[in-house]
Amino acid sequence: MESYIELKEIKIHAYHGVDKQERRVGNDYIVRIKVKFDISKAAKSDSVSDTINYADIYDVVKCEMSTPSNLLECVAYRIMNAIKANFTSIEGGEVEIIKVKPPISGNVTGASVTVKW
Repeated sequence: MESYIELKEIKIHAYHGVDKQERRVGNDYIVRIKVKFDISKAAKSDSVSDTINYADIYDVVKCEMSTPSNLLECVAYRIMNAIKANFTSIEGGEVEIIKVKPPISGNVTGASVTVKW
């Protein structure tokens, strides 16, 4: 059985970007996390100790998003590494970070970076 735990549409205001204005006023971001994890033990036991608590994953995302970076690539990589380090039973995953209002001209709903492992 292949199974996943996901956090969808985590909304965070953070201070990433190359421009000084982005670092000063910040921007809104949406983060999506999907981790591959065998849920069969938790499905049988109905115990949180047999799964990965998604609140703990959220805390990792919140912590990494609070550290300003020039590039979303850097933030996504840090989130991925922190998840891998803190949850060794995860078999793989995906991190997507969307900058809701990127500083570019044109009608764009967001700019994103996705990291899969």
